[in-house]
Amino acid sequence: MSFGFLPNIGLPEIFLILVLALIIFGPGKLPEVGKALGKSIKEFKGAVKEPDTGEVKKN
Repeated sequence: MSFGFLPNIGLPEIFLILVLALIIFGPGKLPEVGKALGKSIKEFKGAVKEPDTGEVKKN
């Protein structure tokens, strides 16, 4: 698996990140963190897709 912003990340690295997140946040808090992260990514993608309405037109 390869991500555009992280070209050298593989399955072992993803597993390590998940284990560290489990240690840091604990099993009870991890679903909440994942949900908040997913919501943030969705909002960011929506903001990137929307046209900039604050743009000033030049004559």
